[in-house]
Amino acid sequence: MSYKPPYTITPHIVQRVAEIVELVTRWSVPGNDAMAPQLRRNNRIRTIQASLAIENNTLSIEQVTAVLDGKPVIGLPREIQEVRNAFVAYEQLSHWQPHSSEDLLAAHGVLMAGLVDDAGHYRRGGVGIYSDQGLVHIAPPAGRVYELMADLLGWLASAPVHPLIASCVFHYEFEFIHPFADGNGRMGRLWQTLIISQWQPMLAYLPVETVIKMRQAAYYEALAAADKVGDSTSFIEFMLQALLDAMTEVLTKTSEKVSEKTSEKIIHALDHNHTMTIAELAKTLGLSTRSIERNLQKLQKEGRLRRIGPARGGYWEVVT
Repeated sequence: MSYKPPYTITPHIVQRVAEIVELVTRWSVPGNDAMAPQLRRNNRIRTIQASLAIENNTLSIEQVTAVLDGKPVIGLPREIQEVRNAFVAYEQLSHWQPHSSEDLLAAHGVLMAGLVDDAGHYRRGGVGIYSDQGLVHIAPPAGRVYELMADLLGWLASAPVHPLIASCVFHYEFEFIHPFADGNGRMGRLWQTLIISQWQPMLAYLPVETVIKMRQAAYYEALAAADKVGDSTSFIEFMLQALLDAMTEVLTKTSEKVSEKTSEKIIHALDHNHTMTIAELAKTLGLSTRSIERNLQKLQKEGRLRRIGPARGGYWEVVT
């Protein structure tokens, strides 16, 4: 009988998946520059810094950026190595298959190279998860790790649910098994990103780790709640909300950048021909009249544009 991780699809889960799918559709609209190289890099840096910070790495965004730029950084050698390893691992995402045990072990080997002796191998001893309050989770015995991971990866290969849900289920089950001696937290988050990026490649650059870092206590509480009842439903709900909030943030920033570029194009056009109408601006810039109207209102509110005369027969004055 094939393995089936215990979880329940709740109305909350269905709603969150629908909302994320809608945002993905908006994100992938032609002309949307959310995948611009600089934004991809910035999001990747934020992802790495946040995921490592959850594991008590103290390097800031600026320090992580400097490390990746090859600049000297004052910091613990281990923390600097963690940053370099994480960057290489995330850059290799597209070369790995989520359901492959070989790829999972290879990824751990990259992520933990030079940090642990058994990088790229399942643990050979017992392991527990501790918090400030003491022991919060005892992982299954080492002798069961290979079998448990084979079952989980086998389920993932043909999971009968949306990839968003499957990624959350895997994340929880992976943390429950805790298959490695060290690096399980960052590996679980890396592998969830891999799973959702196989569904939508742009999600490889979604910095959901930054949301998890801000809600770190709630993240561990969701894991503990799932442990307590023996299924991952509560954790799925938590992670889907984190994914939704991360996507909303990215799209908001993207919209702001698109609006800024549009405003500059309008200013440039009116600087050359101050009598252009809304319809003419829309045709010239390849935008809707509604978009032009919104940006004209914004520019007037900012004091960068002034309307002289009536709607018909008047003109635009660019305020320098």
